[in-house]
Amino acid sequence: MNRPDWLAEQFEAHRAHLRAVAYRMLGSPIEADDAVQEAWLRLSRADTSHVTNLGGWLTTVVARVCLDMLRSRTSRREEPLGARPGEPGEVAAAAAEGTDPEHEAMLADSVGLALLVVLETLAPAERVAFVLHDMFAVPYEEIGAMLERSPGATKQLASRARRRVQDTATVPDTNLYRQREAVGAFFAASRNGDFDALVAMLDPDVVVRPDRAAVALAGSLGELHGAEAVAGNFARRGAKGARMALINGIPGAVWAPGGRPRVVFGFTFVDGKITAIDTLADPVLVGQLHVAILSG
Repeated sequence: MNRPDWLAEQFEAHRAHLRAVAYRMLGSPIEADDAVQEAWLRLSRADTSHVTNLGGWLTTVVARVCLDMLRSRTSRREEPLGARPGEPGEVAAAAAEGTDPEHEAMLADSVGLALLVVLETLAPAERVAFVLHDMFAVPYEEIGAMLERSPGATKQLASRARRRVQDTATVPDTNLYRQREAVGAFFAASRNGDFDALVAMLDPDVVVRPDRAAVALAGSLGELHGAEAVAGNFARRGAKGARMALINGIPGAVWAPGGRPRVVFGFTFVDGKITAIDTLADPVLVGQLHVAILSG
């Protein structure tokens, strides 16, 4: 076997791992595939005759690509909010039927929306350090070389990220069918203004966490805490225009005027109760999510 064919074979053997790394870094299946493709292009152009651990080398390449993408995303967030032509959200709202099973399996096995929300609050270097070390056991020395930080400084980055993640950590339910049924029932009760039904579905300490764009869009004051406050808010507003959707493979809802996702609602369930509702309207973040609007 000649070397190009051998490299292609080796790359395919590592592809699933590289997609997992990129998805957990970026929270976007589209961007994850782009990062993996860029890693292949770099591999095909590089002299790897001296590389003894190709898997580790490819992981480093993908992580560097993701770091650049995260930094670019951060700079884009400094632009004014509002629709921009050609944003990924325009093509993300595809029908749920006919989705590639391998793609859906990756999503279902990946981080949920609640963790993505937390990860989005991290600086790019914190996110890279946390994901590589805590999720993929990459040593601090290797991560530090990538970030141009000492191992000690890199450990501090991961530690700060870890504390933020642990502050919001729960043990969520994972039965996607039951989640879909529960989200549907929640929005039906909301549209009917059924306060008691909404309270019955909510954990007493439920929290609604809107991002800044959602706060500005709704003219609200920010987070809501407690079942009665949350139920009252949804009963009054009626969740007008929200439609059931899969958000990164997880049941949720979306407000998508004209088929363009503008606001997504992600739910966290623990012991059959809704413990958190994350409301996202940041056009950059929404554009990176895989949103499949469900019929009905």
